[in-house]
Amino acid sequence: MRRPCFFLAVAMVIFTGCPCRSSSPLTAPKLTNNPSQDVIVTNDHPLFSFFNASGGKGKRAYTIEIDTKDTFDSPNFIEYKSVPEMNQYITGKLDVSEKLHERGTKGLVDKTRYYWRVRAVDESGSEGPWAVSRFYMDTTADDSFMNMVRVPVVDVAVSSGFNKKNIIDLDDPGQSTFWQSTPPGSDAQWVSFDLGTTRNVARFWMLSNPDSSDGWITDFVLQMSVDGKSWVDIPGAAVSGNDTFRNIVDFAPVSTRYVRLLIKSWHGYAAQINAVTFYSPGRPIVPETPANDYVLIVGDQKNGFTFTELADFVEGLGLGLDTLTVPHYEVSLSMLEGLRKRPIAIILSGNNSDYPNLPMFEYNGVYEIIRNSDIPILGICCGHQQLAMAYGYTYARAMGWEDISAMEKESKRTKIKIEKKDPIFDGMRGPFVGVEVHGWAVADPGERYDLLAESSYVQAIKSRDRRIYGAQFHPEIKVPYNEGAPYLVNFLKMAKEARR
Repeated sequence: MRRPCFFLAVAMVIFTGCPCRSSSPLTAPKLTNNPSQDVIVTNDHPLFSFFNASGGKGKRAYTIEIDTKDTFDSPNFIEYKSVPEMNQYITGKLDVSEKLHERGTKGLVDKTRYYWRVRAVDESGSEGPWAVSRFYMDTTADDSFMNMVRVPVVDVAVSSGFNKKNIIDLDDPGQSTFWQSTPPGSDAQWVSFDLGTTRNVARFWMLSNPDSSDGWITDFVLQMSVDGKSWVDIPGAAVSGNDTFRNIVDFAPVSTRYVRLLIKSWHGYAAQINAVTFYSPGRPIVPETPANDYVLIVGDQKNGFTFTELADFVEGLGLGLDTLTVPHYEVSLSMLEGLRKRPIAIILSGNNSDYPNLPMFEYNGVYEIIRNSDIPILGICCGHQQLAMAYGYTYARAMGWEDISAMEKESKRTKIKIEKKDPIFDGMRGPFVGVEVHGWAVADPGERYDLLAESSYVQAIKSRDRRIYGAQFHPEIKVPYNEGAPYLVNFLKMAKEARR
């Protein structure tokens, strides 16, 4: 059984007592952490995390129920009572293994939809309202590269409303911006996409309002056109009764230049779309590699690159290393094996968006590499979290607050404690100050990684059988107080030595 992650208390505020002594009514917890609604869970012993309720008298604890029926009365019903709050922000139950072991079952049932709900109970025994969510269990969903490439959109038109470009702004902050049709309106709305030339299209991914059901599109169909004027429905691309904020619509490949999303009905007073991406069957072209020794940088942002200083940092170290940056949605094990010259190391970059707002199947190639490559790997920030998520999507989660102590004065900067000696820390004192800019963290390193360093959450991990390291802090950001920079330098030196 995995060990409880008691080190996941939240930085800045160490929870040592009653979170709330008011007599206000208990509220429902928020289940928008991980797994959030309708995510695909890839490990049959998931970690259930949620944002705490408020109100009540004295300390709060939680009742967690999991079932394959939304009535929570099937033979698969699992219940946990008196789960204590982890800190003032979040609480979680590590996995369901103890209940499953009692039944002689290995894990949750694969290829199955599960429902789960949580409510708070205070010291007086008062119970708050249930918060209910669901997820789909599919342990093979992240096994291999998606075998698809993104289809670029050169222009977009809408039936009404403003900010139409928000639909196709493929970057991390763009996931929170949106187009909204003009209210009020009961007539069908539409969004048309010009792909620039005739292309094969076989998948449609859409993100709507992640914060509430207001604006969710309930009934819609994808249509195609050769001239942008006459439209026909794409077979197998109609959805009715939609009740979620993310949609993946797969259909037999069609060849078209124009695609239209015909919106027939929606929740609330106006239709809302945050982002849309189209995909075509196939694999990306294997990139050309530098002639010299180089580091492969995987850009883990939605736009495929990195807002950090990774490439400049690596190339400026005087180690004779070039860099090659490739988007996460184009890397795979087969791409790695097809490179003319192997990199001496791989660095997985950070990102700037919440995972529930991203098409997670785009990371499957990254997971292939983490699980199978013998090339040294360093994951930074998001890349650090991907190391854990390669073995279970729920093993990283939102912290309930953002550690931006990189922007704070010295007295407020997070101190990182080294828990286990390792050559990666050569020349570093402990505790040390890294650059923190994130709101998610590894919740459980799992059985494959050792915990190397922590603050009030996991800061550094190492694989137990390969040269794979993770750093939640940013060693590459060039600020005078960054004491974490040697972590990256030492990793690259070890990688060069391994190449020799």
